[in-house]
Formats: sequence, structure tokens, C-alpha cells
Amino acid sequence: MSEILPIHVTSKTFEAEVLQSELPVIIDFWAPWCGPCRMIGPVLGELAPKYEGRVKIAKVTVDEEPELAMSFKVRGIPALYAVKDGDVVDKIVGWGGKARLEETLEKLAEMGEES
Repeated sequence: MSEILPIHVTSKTFEAEVLQSELPVIIDFWAPWCGPCRMIGPVLGELAPKYEGRVKIAKVTVDEEPELAMSFKVRGIPALYAVKDGDVVDKIVGWGGKARLEETLEKLAEMGEES
């Protein structure tokens, strides 16, 4: 499986998929009932090929994984957290648009290349 495909992360897979990932990770905290959250998915899909092998995309459904959302202090969704070596390096709360998302992905990819 390609690293860029959205990986549905649970509390059981979080450490391996995010905290121990060799690639930087963008975590999309979302819920199916959230309209702006549903807008982000297709944009991530459109941008994904550009970052293949450079950034891993993870999705966490806040209704199914409230503990993970609480551990990141997610107070509103959509919320995207950029994680490198287990540390949050950037975040976007709300739908900031495609340009803001691409800017975050680009910075994250560059961080991964510096390692």
C-alpha cells in the first residue's frame, strides 16, 4: 500500500502509524457529519500524488476515537495536525482552503527531507 493513501488510524494503530512513522504525518481529525471535514478529503486526494513517499496521511474519526482527539486537545473539527518524529509541528483548525493545506504539506515534506 502506498504511504500517501489515507490510513484510518485508531488508538491501537496510532503509535505505529504516526508516532513511529519514518515519514512526517498529517492527521485529519474529522467526522462524517461535519460538512467542512468532508470537503478536505477530496482535496487531500488531489494533492496526494505530489507528496507520495514524502508525507503520510492519516485520518482519525473523532466520534470513534475520542481519546485520540482529546490527547491532541482537538476542540473543533476539521483539525489537521502535522506531526514529525512524534511532535506536532503545525496545525490547521477549520477549513483553511487548498492553498493553506498545500503550504502545510510542503513544509512537512521539506522537514522529512531534512532528516
